[in-house]
Amino acid sequence: MKQTYKWPVAVPPLAEQKAYETGMHGDLRNDEYYWMGDFFRTGPDSDLVVNHLKAENEYTETMMAGTNKFQSDLFSEMKSRIKETDESVPVFSNGYYYYTRSEEGQQYFKYCRKKGSLSAPEEMLLDVDAMAEGHSYYSVSGFNISPDNRLLAYGVDTVSRRQYTIHVKDLETGELLSDSIFPTSGGSEWGNDNQTLFYTATNPKTLLSEKIKRHKLGTDETLDVVVYTELDNSNYIGVGKTKSEQFIVIASSATMSSEYMILNADTPEGDFTVFQPRMKDVLYDIEHQNDKFLIVTNKDALNFRLMETPLDKTGVENWKEVIANREDVLLEGIDVFRDFLVVTERKNGLLQLRIRNNGSGEEHYVDFGEPAYAAYTGSNPEFNTTSLRYIYTSLTTPNSVYDYDMQTKAKELKKRQEVVGGYEPANYVTERLYATSHDGQQIPISLVYKSGFDKNGESPLLLYAYGSYGNSMDAGFSSNRLSLLNRGFVFAIAHVRGGQEMGRQWYEDGKLFKKKNTFDDFIACGEYLIAENYTSKAHLYAEGGSAGGLLMGAIANIRPDLWNGIIADVPFVDVVTTMLDESIPLTTNEFDEWGNPKEKEFYDYMKSYSPYDNVGAKDYPNMLVTTGLHDSQVQYFEPAKWVARLRVHKTDNNILLLKTNMEAGHGGASGRFEYLKEIALQYAFLFALEGITN
Repeated sequence: MKQTYKWPVAVPPLAEQKAYETGMHGDLRNDEYYWMGDFFRTGPDSDLVVNHLKAENEYTETMMAGTNKFQSDLFSEMKSRIKETDESVPVFSNGYYYYTRSEEGQQYFKYCRKKGSLSAPEEMLLDVDAMAEGHSYYSVSGFNISPDNRLLAYGVDTVSRRQYTIHVKDLETGELLSDSIFPTSGGSEWGNDNQTLFYTATNPKTLLSEKIKRHKLGTDETLDVVVYTELDNSNYIGVGKTKSEQFIVIASSATMSSEYMILNADTPEGDFTVFQPRMKDVLYDIEHQNDKFLIVTNKDALNFRLMETPLDKTGVENWKEVIANREDVLLEGIDVFRDFLVVTERKNGLLQLRIRNNGSGEEHYVDFGEPAYAAYTGSNPEFNTTSLRYIYTSLTTPNSVYDYDMQTKAKELKKRQEVVGGYEPANYVTERLYATSHDGQQIPISLVYKSGFDKNGESPLLLYAYGSYGNSMDAGFSSNRLSLLNRGFVFAIAHVRGGQEMGRQWYEDGKLFKKKNTFDDFIACGEYLIAENYTSKAHLYAEGGSAGGLLMGAIANIRPDLWNGIIADVPFVDVVTTMLDESIPLTTNEFDEWGNPKEKEFYDYMKSYSPYDNVGAKDYPNMLVTTGLHDSQVQYFEPAKWVARLRVHKTDNNILLLKTNMEAGHGGASGRFEYLKEIALQYAFLFALEGITN
């Protein structure tokens, strides 16, 4: 039903302005809302920050009050599509079938296993529903079973700052050991002695991964030995194990270079050796297979190639090519088995799984057969098997788990996501389109709508994109999205540069001094969809989050006339200030993506597109901005400052709302259902602008 939503008359909060000079290279910038960072700096304005965020929340609640019942209905509608009592497809590893199951009415899950057979008695390893009681936020990650199957190491975060405490549970006695390690990234890896645990220690202030440590069970964490220290604060580090279980591997990687250290897992107290010292502008990744290491690298290969080297000669001078670089195919990664190799490739923006028989050399591709889809390997911990677990989805196909016999080419659908209440893929149509950007580049668009859609320019359309870090936004299914499609919305994904959908060059052309291509591509997609009568300016909406929120801020400044509304989720919008402050978590890891503004050329370029720095006296579209007080990826004060500046400078009477989750971080609420309330708010905002009331 359509009718005009009557927005309440309310006065938005105006944040106090305090002069603060920042900037460099002779360019002084007055950041009048710099004080908003005081919550984590614990400065004198800390209470003022919280009070302002609460005032913004109250204003949002007032403005959206007329949609409260609709939001509740949307929440119930989306929740009703989720099968509450459910179970994941079991994964076989080292003699046990592992799976998670959820129960009706519960927000979290149980982590379980069965020994040898699916008909064996269930062992409940962790009851996360019980563990999360009393916590407004609760995240468990890094499940790590010891080689003898007796011990479980796992990480817990109750704040949403991605700072985890590692615990160890004895699965035979059910007792929690005294070992408690904080702060960590949550993940860990066992030595083959079942007593040694390697983990990534993080800096409590910058949140950077700084050290790999070795912990001996039963000892105090203060005695843990540092086995690796990262000296370059632009690198992320982590620790894992090869699929063969033979090597502990430390990885150190930045946007444009990487380095690995290896250690025989049977001698966990030994010294790590460097696989190949880091090389400028060279990325590589390693895996162990039988009598050799396999290396995926971009050395002399823009779209990456596959190399191999002997176990005892790992330096680059010994690398031998297995699969060459190709101009039209991106080699994304590999999964190794004793007798097979699975290569994930991307061609024409679509993922492919290439299967190679190690013995015969025979190769084939898994057939998927839809114009736009996502397919990727799932959990495959077993090395000696012919079975490949992979996941398939599209804009109209719910997540589907397959087991594929690499020898016989037979596939078995193990489970397809059930949409409770019924769902017919035939009732929805998906298309793949191409828009021409400012420089002639063809930008793919994946879109979906309900059958019967009339291409008359009057339908609402939500255009989504990310466009950074080489992260590709593949066309996948969402049961929540049905609430949009069933009410006449078209949903579209713009595969803009900065992602990697069309190969490595697609990413290279959307970062550093080419970042503005990302914005131009998105605008071109919006213009194309209008020109082709999928929608019109009065009904076109944009959404992006995090680095995709930067995209939202940029297009709001560049082409505010093109959109009726914008949703910016946890947006990275104060680019210059953040990248100049190396005390802010994760800043130094980002230099290869955005540049270092301490260099004048980067400073000037960043400032020319930074959403916060380019807010001007102009009409802006309707906007809903979200953030989390404990966000460790994009600090809460970036969107808060941006909205405050917009309120002062914008010349329109359009709606501008800021919603802060005071108990969560970058990923929003934890639990299976709480996050749906955030989606319900976003959808209700769009529907209110469209006059859709139920």
